[in-house]
Amino acid sequence: MKIGAGATRPCRLTPFLAVAAVAAAALLLLFRASPHALAYSPARVPPAGPPLVARGPGSPPSFAYWISGTGGDRRRILRLLGAVYHPRNRYLLHLDAGASREERTELAEAVQAEAAWKGFANVDVVGESYAVDRTGSSMLAAALHGAAVLLRIGADWDWLITLSSWDYPLVTQDDLLYAFSSVPRDLNFIDHSSDLGWKKHERFEKVIVDSSLYMDKNSEPIAATETRQMPEAFKIFTGSPWVILSRNFTEHCVHGWDNLPRKLLMYFANAAYSMESYFQTLICSSPGFRNTAVNGDLRYFVWDDPPGLEPLVLDESHFHKMANSTAAFARRFVEDAPVLKKVDDELLNRSVWCLHSGEKEGGGGGLESCSKWGDVNVVRPGRAGEKLRRFVSEISRVRGCAVAAS
Repeated sequence: MKIGAGATRPCRLTPFLAVAAVAAAALLLLFRASPHALAYSPARVPPAGPPLVARGPGSPPSFAYWISGTGGDRRRILRLLGAVYHPRNRYLLHLDAGASREERTELAEAVQAEAAWKGFANVDVVGESYAVDRTGSSMLAAALHGAAVLLRIGADWDWLITLSSWDYPLVTQDDLLYAFSSVPRDLNFIDHSSDLGWKKHERFEKVIVDSSLYMDKNSEPIAATETRQMPEAFKIFTGSPWVILSRNFTEHCVHGWDNLPRKLLMYFANAAYSMESYFQTLICSSPGFRNTAVNGDLRYFVWDDPPGLEPLVLDESHFHKMANSTAAFARRFVEDAPVLKKVDDELLNRSVWCLHSGEKEGGGGGLESCSKWGDVNVVRPGRAGEKLRRFVSEISRVRGCAVAAS
């Protein structure tokens, strides 16, 4: 592996069937020819002959990013994409039914307008419109959909990272690639716990119907009056909805060579905030994957006291703690917040692969466009990369799923 020394970084379906149908049909998604197809992507013939990306043993790892948003999030997603972009990675952008067809088209056109994104042909935009509600299982269905598409269009990534338009990185991609080069590529970074507390009744004994699974527009879930017993066939784990999954485990979630992934999908179809429990329960209930679970998501949050359903919005008052944390990503940020420019200026910059930055383009979220590239198989971390590498190696020593005392 070539790693440079420290560089300066200045029909209507029932909810059960709907979730399964979305996951099963995901592999049929990607068409690229016209703006009326199911998905858009940049031209597959790069204009300037970008360098080949080395894969396999001895080469740095690579990530697949699933970046999601809703109506009005086009600029936020483009800015986030610019901040996490590296030619080694693959990216799939999704705007849900809250966005118009015009906004999805504009997102695809902006991707094609950026020289590096078009040249390396590693950014795709989902053109299919379907409803998503973050409190229901439609969010889980969307994530599994994205995972299935990324498995089909990219055969050479090592980890899947889920992000939303509210997120932003705290380290460069060189730092992140360097940090993950120190651990086995079958590890899964999933914040998890079997101590359910108040969630036992509010999330799992209560039953909801996520109407976004069968409606054309984003809709709030409907709460049932009946309750249900806690499951006996498996133990529920819960945690952060933002995960970093190995390719092997992602394939298990999508293809499920045993029945557990589908059985859990049916159960969590009627649970609130299923993104906070599905991957946790599946990995901790799967003997072949349990010992690949690392209890951490590498995210920076600030919670109110007592905590609400969402972390606090971050601003410049949080910058020092963010910059000195061991997190790779943070949330939540409002669009064009001054703290984002501070993160850009002080924590992020172009990696060594970009040799020339042109004029700023709106399609890049205000970031400079990269028009000339160098060796994409060299990663040069800074001090943040060294710190993140030590932290990732440290938390990776403890693996598995501990069960809390009853």
